[in-house]
Amino acid sequence: MARGPRYKVPYRRRREGKTNYRKRLKLLLSRKPRLVVRITNRRIIAQIVEYNPDGDRVLIGVDSSMLTRYGWKGDLNNTPAAYLTGLLIAKKALKMGIREAILDIGLHTPTRGGRVFAVLKGAVDGGLSIPHSPDVLPEDSRIRGEHIAKYYEMAPERFTEYERRGLKPSDLPDHFDEIKERISSGDV
Repeated sequence: MARGPRYKVPYRRRREGKTNYRKRLKLLLSRKPRLVVRITNRRIIAQIVEYNPDGDRVLIGVDSSMLTRYGWKGDLNNTPAAYLTGLLIAKKALKMGIREAILDIGLHTPTRGGRVFAVLKGAVDGGLSIPHSPDVLPEDSRIRGEHIAKYYEMAPERFTEYERRGLKPSDLPDHFDEIKERISSGDV
């Protein structure tokens, strides 16, 4: 560890690896609400957050577990669930009068076509204006879950949880389209 009178101790959240303050400052300088996306081992969390000197205020929060209210039977942390979570938060944001935001992925490593960008695509398709490059968005076949249905054909023994919930993984693309239609047309 560095020593001496000129050594400056980093902020606590920087030391813990939770916040990149340079990146945060650039996001805050845009003066737009942030679409904060966090991925856990079990679910996907999306929030519209606004800066406040006393602490950030969460205006809208959506969790992928809310998809079960619309009849979702798939996993809560895969690419189709990420897209639907983004679509759901966009619908709620538009109801509150929020039309634009900026993506905040935190310390998550940006991977082209990843779940973070599936949330972004869902939010953009839902009507939010978020600056992005179309190159980073996942393909439509991955968003619909066709890759999961194809993998089911090779290893059906890995999908007992889907079948327990009453969904055959080969039917996931059709189930995705059905839930997407419910979210798009239904009351959020």
